[in-house]
Amino acid sequence: MNPTPQHARREVLKTLSSGLAGVACAMLAAEEAGAAAPFLHGGKPRAKRVVELFMTGGASQCDLFDYKPRLEALHGQPFDPGAGKRVEASISTPGAVMKSPFAWARHGESGRWVSSALPCLAREVDRMAFLMAMESPSNVHGPASYLQTSGFVLPGFPAAGAWISHALGSLADNIPAYVTLPDARGLPYNGRSAFTAGFLPANHQGMVIQASAPQPISHLRPPPDRADITSESRAEGLEVLRRLNALHGEARPGDDRLAARMASYELAARLQLSAPELLDLASETAETHQLYGLDQPETADFGRRCLLARRLLERGSRFVQVWSGPGGGSLNWDNHGDIPRELGAVAKGMDQPAAALLADLGRLGLLDDTLVVWTTEFGRMPFSQGSVGRDHNGGTFVSWLAGAGIRPGTSFGKSDEWSWKAERDVTTGYDLHATILWLLGIDHERLTARHSGVDRRLTDVHGRVIREILA
Repeated sequence: MNPTPQHARREVLKTLSSGLAGVACAMLAAEEAGAAAPFLHGGKPRAKRVVELFMTGGASQCDLFDYKPRLEALHGQPFDPGAGKRVEASISTPGAVMKSPFAWARHGESGRWVSSALPCLAREVDRMAFLMAMESPSNVHGPASYLQTSGFVLPGFPAAGAWISHALGSLADNIPAYVTLPDARGLPYNGRSAFTAGFLPANHQGMVIQASAPQPISHLRPPPDRADITSESRAEGLEVLRRLNALHGEARPGDDRLAARMASYELAARLQLSAPELLDLASETAETHQLYGLDQPETADFGRRCLLARRLLERGSRFVQVWSGPGGGSLNWDNHGDIPRELGAVAKGMDQPAAALLADLGRLGLLDDTLVVWTTEFGRMPFSQGSVGRDHNGGTFVSWLAGAGIRPGTSFGKSDEWSWKAERDVTTGYDLHATILWLLGIDHERLTARHSGVDRRLTDVHGRVIREILA
């Protein structure tokens, strides 16, 4: 007798739940039974989806959002925070106090200080909630980036997007839950391990879309010189593969690797139909292209990826990352040598597209249930490196959030008078992740996966929801 769809679904759930896919399966099983999944906090989720704008290299808070008159007053003098405090830098000898080379002004009804490096985002500050006293225990790119993406300084742990995909899945069956859009000039620090699923099932890793490449999604289509591979032959091959995998799975119950592989094959088949429309930015109006800066060489790449992020969110992706800058010592936010030139250039490339994304999401009504996060791995020093550069600073940096569940026009936390150390209401990447999960309806302490005898979670053993910025 052929099983009913309900029976088949229960059997799949029973098989998968014995492996690490248990979190997502528990949610599906609970939904079928009319109950809440055990990792949900019980309140109403405020966000359905998240877009994260990640500034690779350590964006300088004291040149963007953290205005400090003291740097202007003491520019060029020795940096001395007093009380005999030891002053060190990551890879340089601490220089003199250095004021920002950019002009500062208050913006919006909230009166938020923003430098002239970000004129477009300055117009959107009343949508944002700023975390003004974030800190990182690491001032090294690799570990600090891992902390801000996965909650751990070591590789091998799932990225936040993988956890969210694992818990909630996609909002549509023909689009990946977790998508990452790297800079056209290269991957960020830590390469593809920045979007890994770690020990979670492999189908939850970030799907990489190279928006400017001739083939944005790798291996989605057969090579152009293989005319013998047709849609019919692919369908027949997938059916044979499905049967073989089913036989293999029957002999190995609880092996989530096979389930993840099958899920990836199935998604790839559906993407072959949905991807052409998704990637077709020509279907957008000329006004939209101009809004995102696709008509300007400085903003075209980041603008293209912000626009593609919006299209992914519209079509059902749950977590989309847009990276500004590649890894390495140049073309990103790692501005050791020349803050006016280096930071000015990378800020210009990001500013208009990021502001356009906020405005466009608002225009379409998507900002009500979409969370926008702007962050980086650490900040930069208030004193100079060389003549006009700045070294790494884990002591304080700035992130901001906007959209679903966020109280707009607010800020939380404060750095010291130098923008050297976080001073009051300090927050960390753990707190940021806890807050993102909370807005999605997830209790960060309950969302766990057993790995090597330990119940792991995105926030490790830390983190609190930053309720002060929630609406």
